[in-house]
Amino acid sequence: MLKIDRFYDARRELRKVLRHTSLIPAPMFSTNAEVYIKPENLQVTGSFKVRGAYYKISTLSAEEKSRGVVACSAGNHAQGVALGSQVNNIPAKIFVPSTAPISKVEATKRYGAQVVLIDGIYDDAYAAACEEVERSKAVFVHPFNDDDVIAGQGTIGLEILEEMSSVEAVVVPIGGGGLISGVAMAIKTLNPNCKVYGVQAAGAPSMAESFHNKAITASRTVKTFADGIAVKRPGDLTFQYCSKYLDDIVTVSDDEIATAIVMLMEGQKLIAEGAGATALAAIHFGKLPIKGKKVVALLSGGNIDVTILSRVVQRGLVTSGRSSELNLELLDRPGELTRVSSIISGLGANVVSVNHTRANASHDINACFLRIAMETRDFAHWEQIREAIQKAGYTVND
Repeated sequence: MLKIDRFYDARRELRKVLRHTSLIPAPMFSTNAEVYIKPENLQVTGSFKVRGAYYKISTLSAEEKSRGVVACSAGNHAQGVALGSQVNNIPAKIFVPSTAPISKVEATKRYGAQVVLIDGIYDDAYAAACEEVERSKAVFVHPFNDDDVIAGQGTIGLEILEEMSSVEAVVVPIGGGGLISGVAMAIKTLNPNCKVYGVQAAGAPSMAESFHNKAITASRTVKTFADGIAVKRPGDLTFQYCSKYLDDIVTVSDDEIATAIVMLMEGQKLIAEGAGATALAAIHFGKLPIKGKKVVALLSGGNIDVTILSRVVQRGLVTSGRSSELNLELLDRPGELTRVSSIISGLGANVVSVNHTRANASHDINACFLRIAMETRDFAHWEQIREAIQKAGYTVND
């Protein structure tokens, strides 16, 4: 197992490339806890992954560097390995699942690495990378199941404690477990009373299931837009660290993650990818026992593909009640739409679209249906509008 000394060695080495990411207050995510964000989305390469990847490469001997490195990644680790290889002037070949966002793939290429796209998810890219290592004898830089990588990620834990020694809980996203293994070891070694919680996407819960089953449990499939944590099987090493140091692991839905992304954009002016927002989603939706505590949530990355960002935002707006619909049945006569619209606008909502259809044979001859899409403040606001329209004599079909 690791010793804390290696974390300090990693921090010294990483000063060559890291940006300092100071804690940011985030009161909007909880009304009963004091929440702060560790914004690793602002890190060079846009994610924490550069810490572990760069430190691992820095530990290689001259002979190992001459053989080059191979890695597999959904995108963020790829960029970290590519940057580390560029700085150390060694070749890098990185296997990336075809589902990875184009933005991450192109960023990796810009650092000079050779990128090989593999059909499937992370685990398929991992298998291809292992075959390449066997063939070429290059050094494999694992994205999470490696002590040097874990030590690099653990420097985040050191930084959190140095900036806020009074922290009472730290919440961290989990994919394969490298990030939380390092952070949890650093936190628990230096401040054993601080709680450390992990968060996974409900569609990729392998570490959560392994933790609660007390045995490594692989998922048959993964289904989440949080590509950075879409891992079928946790690492052997990371499972050991999580079992030893974590207080609990919870899961959040894609809708909850999307809501957290929208909140970060609006309230904190920060862009998060799906994996990066999971910790804040767990806090906001009350998945953790943190009432009255000083909490740091790790925003692990911000490399979200702009082609899906609009869809994620729309899903987050729906989940939080910011985007809503009403389905009304009313008489098809002049002035009805104006009357309904005035009720909605009078209560401060904005009509986005209206769809009008004639009633079918089972309804009155002069009946019609309206589907009205609105911008609302929240679900309570939608309910207020619904009640007002019903009070005005219209039928609302839920």
